[in-house]
Amino acid sequence: MQHAVGAPLPPSHRPGQHAQHGPDGAPAAPGAPGTVPPPPGAAPVPATGPSGAVPQAPGWTQPGPPHPAGPPPRDATGQVQLPPVPPPGAPEGGTGATMLAVLLIGPAGAGKTTVARHWATRRRVPTAHISLDDVREWVCSGFADPQTGWNENSEAQYRLARRTCGFAARNFLANGISCILDDAVFPDRPVVGLGGWKRHVGPGLLPVVLLPGLETVLERNAERTGNRRLADEEVAGIHGRMAGWYGSGLPIIDNTKYDVETTARVLDETLARAIASPPSW
Repeated sequence: MQHAVGAPLPPSHRPGQHAQHGPDGAPAAPGAPGTVPPPPGAAPVPATGPSGAVPQAPGWTQPGPPHPAGPPPRDATGQVQLPPVPPPGAPEGGTGATMLAVLLIGPAGAGKTTVARHWATRRRVPTAHISLDDVREWVCSGFADPQTGWNENSEAQYRLARRTCGFAARNFLANGISCILDDAVFPDRPVVGLGGWKRHVGPGLLPVVLLPGLETVLERNAERTGNRRLADEEVAGIHGRMAGWYGSGLPIIDNTKYDVETTARVLDETLARAIASPPSW
């Protein structure tokens, strides 16, 4: 039998001993009038109160209706504030314990997914990493690969993945967990622009552009496998269009000569400045 957490257990009875109750449901004194001991071997019959209800054992509550009329309690929806747990050896400074929603932008081969995950892992507070490409590939049968051509199917699946990422990000943030998302957001294509991310995540989203040199991007792209590897011509075209972020007011990091650790540190410093003076976008 299970009992409510923290509540006292009902008193146990020794074998052969039965609890006796008076007419009002309270335990009757030994030998009190009106108490009839149950016959040997018979199961004890629960006593009833004046209204006919069976008295409840200490610490037990009557189950409620299967579908409560009001909104579910906070802890039933996952909206639980988690305490920050700093990982050992985490660096001080930078964004510190600030709860953030970050969008790391960059072309294929910029290293945004690797850097985003590294940054999220090294923070002193719970931080999640969400990659749009990973979410897009949740679709197995019928996956609309953008490499085969950008059409209404690939656009619809992109919008769905972005909306799913936004929902996950809001859910993490509601539970006190920061998040960083990564996507190849173009400055000249509204359908894959910042507006959708701002709409799905919220106005507090901090976008940062990761834009190394073309040669670096081509080298990193060549190390990829599967549908994540693009043709050199496509990579060069994407990289050229990403240059449109210069002059946009968004912070841009040229990580051509940085390793992952250094890029993550520069990203954290960039975000700290963005917190103090948010970019206009």
